[in-house]
Amino acid sequence: MADEQKKPARGGGKRGGGPGDKQRSGGGPGDKQRGGENRDGGRDRQGDRRDREEKEELDERVVDIARVAKVIKGGRRFAFRTVVVVGDNKGRVGIGIGKARGVPDAIRKSTDRAKRQLHKVNLSGTTIPHLVVARYGGAKVLLRPAAPGTGVIAGGGVRAVLEAAGVRDILTKSQGSGNLLNVAMATLTALQMLRSPEELAAMRGKDVNDVRPFWERKKREVVSNEQQ
Repeated sequence: MADEQKKPARGGGKRGGGPGDKQRSGGGPGDKQRGGENRDGGRDRQGDRRDREEKEELDERVVDIARVAKVIKGGRRFAFRTVVVVGDNKGRVGIGIGKARGVPDAIRKSTDRAKRQLHKVNLSGTTIPHLVVARYGGAKVLLRPAAPGTGVIAGGGVRAVLEAAGVRDILTKSQGSGNLLNVAMATLTALQMLRSPEELAAMRGKDVNDVRPFWERKKREVVSNEQQ
């Protein structure tokens, strides 16, 4: 009788485990909540970043795709170099350069770099405030403001950069090297050199209306005469 009473006590106490053992092995509800909050928070941050990029609706243009080679021990290693222009058509534009063994990877790299290097450009309506000339390497680009309705008189990398920046009326001339990368960088340099009419007036000590394009001055004169 004494042996029969001891057997179930040994089996139930050590091998079966009590309710306290189950709680320790499974973990409490607090542990699950803390882990879930960290994981969900990470997903939310990634989702917000993607939503912001989608809302911006950036204009992406591939300017150049070139095959390049790197000389290594044992021969050459070929890759592709791409140049991508990214802009919001509202005065911000950037240029990115990417290199990879495949064209899609190179385009993705250059697009990401261009998005991280967006530059603000001073525009005057649909054109630029004043004439500007810029150089980059062997490329030389001239940009001249034009009246509304003229359109973008440009080609190649110059047109891609201007349209991505939001310029709709302009006269341009490429006066140096025809390398697409240098031409695009020269155009971006020229856009960064632009100053607003207010800044030009302060630098030259003149009235703001005297440094505006002639068609804008005519519009202001007509409006003032009508008001009088």
